Amino acid sequence: MPKKSLSLYFILLNLLHVRFTDSLFEIFSKKPARMAAPGSFSTTEPDAAFFAELRRTDYANLDASKQVYLDYTGGNLVPKRLLDQHHQLLSEHVLGNPHSTNPSSQTATQLVEASRQAVLDFFNAGNDYFCIFTANASGALKIVGESYPFNSSSTFILTSDNHNSVNGIREFCKGKGGTTQYATVHYDDLCMDEDNLQQLLENAPPSDTRLFAFPAQSNVSGIKHDLKWIARAQALGFDVLLDAAAFVPTSKLDLQKHQPDFVSASFYKIFGYPTGLGCLMVKKTSFDKLVKPWFAGGTVTVVSVVEQQRFLAEGHERFEDGTLSYNTLPVVKYGIDYINEIGHERIGRRIRFLIEHLYQSLLEVKHDNGLPVVKIFGTNDFSIRGGNLLMNFYRADGSLMLFTDFEKEANAIGISIRYGCFCNPGIDEISNCVTHEEMAKYFSGREKGDFYDVVAFMGMRGAIRVSVGLATNLADLQAFVNLVSTLKNRV
Repeated sequence: MPKKSLSLYFILLNLLHVRFTDSLFEIFSKKPARMAAPGSFSTTEPDAAFFAELRRTDYANLDASKQVYLDYTGGNLVPKRLLDQHHQLLSEHVLGNPHSTNPSSQTATQLVEASRQAVLDFFNAGNDYFCIFTANASGALKIVGESYPFNSSSTFILTSDNHNSVNGIREFCKGKGGTTQYATVHYDDLCMDEDNLQQLLENAPPSDTRLFAFPAQSNVSGIKHDLKWIARAQALGFDVLLDAAAFVPTSKLDLQKHQPDFVSASFYKIFGYPTGLGCLMVKKTSFDKLVKPWFAGGTVTVVSVVEQQRFLAEGHERFEDGTLSYNTLPVVKYGIDYINEIGHERIGRRIRFLIEHLYQSLLEVKHDNGLPVVKIFGTNDFSIRGGNLLMNFYRADGSLMLFTDFEKEANAIGISIRYGCFCNPGIDEISNCVTHEEMAKYFSGREKGDFYDVVAFMGMRGAIRVSVGLATNLADLQAFVNLVSTLKNRV
């Protein structure tokens, strides 16, 4: 029987009043529809010696401070090697504002452009893309939102699983009179509802300004969404925006194989340092479609006050407002060299082993009455999953444990995790079976609110997210499993 499309109404009708009850707990105990191949889980730790040495040399502060860090999707950790290289760079060179031709400026310019080329090479962009440096992935997404030529005939389609920095682009579309539509994801495995997405793309009204946006990997569930939708949407006349921020830290994005029009990423997500730097990759054939709504220092070649005219710079400089972070941008090349030296394939193998190991270990934690302590959302097919696990915890009577209470217990023993909806309300609404009527009632009854206000109005929302990374070892995972095991038989 084909999988039914996700609809919040459908979920409400089928689950009715089972939210946070024993009936829902029975549903949670069932295996998701998309299953991993039998026996596919490896019990052999890949590259164990290599990563143990990496932790000893570049992440010694973890063990020295007795910290267990499991929030790599929130931000990667800083390797000591990058700090040493950055310190040496600043100690040995005089760097000046790149917007000049003096010696210090030229040195900074050369280092910045070396980092830009390293980014293009990292994505295998060839000569097909511009690399625009931004403050972060959100800054990259804002450039697309404010510069894309939305109008009253525009259609903006995005998946329900998207970061708020992508969701926010709908405000630019709405402000120009365009239409925004969300493609659903399945409740059981949090993967795309491909039939629904195909229908939305095919039925969109004709226009030269149609944009489709989706994440290569969910920042919440860790699901890797199929990149085939880039070419499919483009074939139907859409420009495609790919949010790659959660994907590229552990997976290779090859822009010769997949060619979205726009790609956003943050470097601290990839190699931990420095924060405050990201990029927007723009396909050169799509560059002129972006209409910059203002200008700033460094983005123009000529400006007149008396005539009030300007000529915008060509290429990446058009969108790099003001002075770049020239003291820190050279570290981007060092960070990319660091990741390349380790190797994407090696990182991918390691992350998959760790997250599968954690998944299997958590499933074994049960109350004496047989009910599981942990509900893990999404597919268990780890060929399409990254280094995240999204979960909730349940008492022996089937009642939900407050995620805030669980985090307090984790904090008390030095375990860093994350709770909430992770700037991705679509996944939160889907996994908690929230209806359109409920959200409409919430917004109609107040002029302002926040996450805790929604929790109080709706009942329990949100979840716990655990994510692994380069420095994670089995001892970290065991510490978390031990914490979860203390929940057994609680009432």
